[in-house]
Amino acid sequence: MRERACEVQESKRVRSRRAWTMAFLLQQMLGDKLKNMTGANASGEEETNGKETAESKGMSREEFEEYQKQLIEEKIARDKDFATRKAERANLRVQLRDKYRLPQSAMDDATVQMAGDDLDVPEELAKMVEEDEEQEEINDSFLGRLQSMDMDLDTIKVKAQSTMNEVKQAAEEKCSCM
Repeated sequence: MRERACEVQESKRVRSRRAWTMAFLLQQMLGDKLKNMTGANASGEEETNGKETAESKGMSREEFEEYQKQLIEEKIARDKDFATRKAERANLRVQLRDKYRLPQSAMDDATVQMAGDDLDVPEELAKMVEEDEEQEEINDSFLGRLQSMDMDLDTIKVKAQSTMNEVKQAAEEKCSCM
């Protein structure tokens, strides 16, 4: 009989614990939604309009202010890093446009100017651009010489043929085999 009473009490405790657990879970899942629908605030405090407060975070006022400052500093650092990466990509596009002689973009130029001198150009790209510039200088100098000669190809051909004929005649005179 005593065992039966203990079993009944134990089953009541289990049911009570289950009921409490179920109520707790429902409160967690639906409590905030119900409060928002009814507009009631259980603690009687003023509404914060979705803003975080020291009480909502479980911190003291000083800790909360320090936490807010840290968040702002982190956001500023992220924004600065983002702007730097954005400017580096724009600088890369400008360098590639220079290399391949494509039209310039005003947006990229403005982004690079806003970033200032904090930009890094990839070493490989810088080497490629320098090599291309050196090659262009060599080509420009050779082409410049050709253009400054003021002779056409027919004149050069005639001079080359006459020189060959003179060499042939001189060789024939000196050598009886030819």
